[in-house]
Amino acid sequence: MGRIKTKLMKRMTYELIAKHGEEFKDGFGDNKLIVTKYLDTSSKKIRNTIAGYTTRITRRHKTTE
Repeated sequence: MGRIKTKLMKRMTYELIAKHGEEFKDGFGDNKLIVTKYLDTSSKKIRNTIAGYTTRITRRHKTTE
């Protein structure tokens, strides 16, 4: 069982993917830098949660294509 993401995390993630979806990659480290570039957060936990969720979504999206 994985951790459950809050509505705020999911909304922020989907907004980033809608605006900058072509930039996200399969790797967490790359996505962490992209999230840092476009999202102004002071919390590392929020940044890492969003980067991990974008990684999960992009991997899932690439396997269904």
